[in-house]
Amino acid sequence: MFSDASLHVHILQLVRAGRRPHEAPFSSMITAGGPSIFQDGKECGACYQVKCSGHASCFDRPVTVVVTDSCPDCVDEPVRFDLSGTAFGAMAAPGQADQLLNAGRLQIQYTRVSCNWGNGLDIAFRVDGGSNPNYIAVAIEYEDGDGDLSGVELMQSGAAWQPMQRSWGAVWKYNSGAALQGPLSIRLTSGSGKTLEATNVIPGGWTAGATYRSVVNYNPN
Repeated sequence: MFSDASLHVHILQLVRAGRRPHEAPFSSMITAGGPSIFQDGKECGACYQVKCSGHASCFDRPVTVVVTDSCPDCVDEPVRFDLSGTAFGAMAAPGQADQLLNAGRLQIQYTRVSCNWGNGLDIAFRVDGGSNPNYIAVAIEYEDGDGDLSGVELMQSGAAWQPMQRSWGAVWKYNSGAALQGPLSIRLTSGSGKTLEATNVIPGGWTAGATYRSVVNYNPN
């Protein structure tokens, strides 16, 4: 069910949160959110359907966007989305994208939906370039279902699970104080409390900047 709340949309200029939004499967269908949407990064990765109203160029068909950033200018509004130009234009009727983009600010309806990246895409862990033998930070990508994470844990070879800390957005970090013993397993807890383990997903001898793909993902339904 779509919310009938009065919202505003601007074209998103800057994207952070540790994701690569211009690449597939995001394909620039992204949005920043005000405080109630982004929640200090806790909702990074959440998916929404949005559709505009009140403008002649609006098309009565929702488009799906993923939250990838905060909206620094949205603190005075209870709910607001700042869409990318691609997502903004996708709400337009056929041939009307330019007219809608020129509006700049619109009323929309929105609803939270399950993320479904499709094509058998499993969760990936991209090691941050600032990682070193004692410290690792990973951007976690392509979670189906809730899309957002409430907790992440790391387990070294032969050790117990240890909590990671959210660095920002989709990036989680762990400082061991000693050389990390791979392979490393990662356990995720979704926003609704569902857990998922990616066993030995990051090999011993891992490389900063590399992406390691798991063979697991949440159920998108």
